[in-house]
Amino acid sequence: MTGILKGMRVVEGSAFVAVPLAGMTLAQMGAEVIRFDRIGGGLDAGRWPLAPSGQSLFWAGLNKGKKSIAVDMSHPEGRELVTRIVTAPGEDAGLFLTNLRVRGWMDYDTLSQHRRDLIMVTLMGDRHGRPQVDYTVNPSLGIPAMTGPADHSDPVAHAMPAWDVAAGHLVVSSLLAAERTRLRTGEGQEVELSLKDVAAATIGHLGMIGDAVVNAQDRPKAGNALYGAYGQDFVCACGRRVMVIGLTKRQWRNLVKATGTEAAMADLATRTGRDLDDEGVRWELRDEITEILRPWFAARRVSDFAAEFDAAGLTWSVFRTVREAVDEDPDLSDANPMFQTLDQPGLGRFPVPGHPAVFSGHVRESPSPAPALGADTEAVLGDVMGLCDAEIAGLFDMGVVQGPEQGARSVL
Repeated sequence: MTGILKGMRVVEGSAFVAVPLAGMTLAQMGAEVIRFDRIGGGLDAGRWPLAPSGQSLFWAGLNKGKKSIAVDMSHPEGRELVTRIVTAPGEDAGLFLTNLRVRGWMDYDTLSQHRRDLIMVTLMGDRHGRPQVDYTVNPSLGIPAMTGPADHSDPVAHAMPAWDVAAGHLVVSSLLAAERTRLRTGEGQEVELSLKDVAAATIGHLGMIGDAVVNAQDRPKAGNALYGAYGQDFVCACGRRVMVIGLTKRQWRNLVKATGTEAAMADLATRTGRDLDDEGVRWELRDEITEILRPWFAARRVSDFAAEFDAAGLTWSVFRTVREAVDEDPDLSDANPMFQTLDQPGLGRFPVPGHPAVFSGHVRESPSPAPALGADTEAVLGDVMGLCDAEIAGLFDMGVVQGPEQGARSVL
C-alpha cells in the first residue's frame, strides 16, 4: 500500500459490519490492518451471501486488504499474543478497533497497562453496553413505521444496514481524531460509541426527532415518493420503472420542461392557488402532480427519453436489481477506476471496489482481496512481535495459532 495512511498499523478484533468496514476503509487508505480471529473463523466467517463454493462473500468483502492471524483465545498464550500484537511498539502503532470488548482482558484499562498511549475505539450496541444490530436499532427508533407503501399499515424494514455503515465511518473518524491528539500530546485514550447512538444522532440531525416532538402528526408512509418535495416512480411503456426527482427548483423546472407538462402544471398551480416552485407545496400536491406525469411515462419506453433526460441534466434513474446494475451500469465495472475485476479463489471473478475517495497527492490504489483466515499468522508473529522461528513453531504445535490451512504451516 502507498496510500495516505501508509505507515499506520491498526489491529482489529471484530464481527458484523461496522468495525470490519472501518478496518477495511483504513486498509484501503494504506494502513496496515491486522485482523485477529479465533481458529476456524469468527462470528461472521460464514455469513451470507455465499459463493457457490460456500465461502462467504460478506467476509471477503469487508476484509479486503487486511492481514489475518488465527489465534485460540481460549488459551492463555493466545490472549497474551493478542495483547502483545495490540500493544506492540511503534509511534504509528497502538491503535485498536473492536466491538468485541472483554472486560478484564481485551479492554482499555487492561491493555493500556501494556502501552500507555494506546488508542482503543470500541463500538457497542447501545450506550448501556447491550447488544444491538441494525435490524433492532432501526425499529426501535421508528424508521420502519415511515417506510413502505402509503396503504401498508405494518412496519417495513429495509436491506441496507445504514446505521452500521454510518457507525463504521464514525469509527474511522474517531480513530483518526484520537490519533491526531496523540501526535500532539503523546496521550492515548479510549473512544466509545454505540450503534444506537449513531442512529439516534443521525435522525436528530435530520430533524426527525424535532418533527416528532413539535408536530402533531407522525411522518406518514409514502411509498417511493420523496418526502417533503417531489420525487416519484413511474412505469414506462417498456415495463421498466424509473425514479424522477424534483427536489430543487432547477430539478423541478427541468422535469416539467422535459415532459412538456408546463401548461398542465400551471393550471394545477392556478386551481390550487399554490406555488409549485415551493418544494413543500410539491410534496402536498404530489398525487395531483403524479397524475399529470404518469401518462407521459406510460406512453414512452426508457430508451425514448433517456438521452434527452441526461442532456437536460435531470435527476433520475432506472430501477434495477443488483444483477441488472452489474450488467448495465459501467459505474460497477472496470470502467470506473474505483473497481477492478479480481479472480478470487473459492469466490469467483467479479468487480471489487477500492476506496471511493481520490487523494490528489497519492496514486489511487487497486483493491486487494481479503486474506485467507490465518494467512499472515507467521508474518505477524515474526515481523510485529519479533518471535524467532522456534517460538513460532512451538505456538503452531500447541495449537495456539493457525495458518491458512487447517492444522498446517506454510513454512518451518
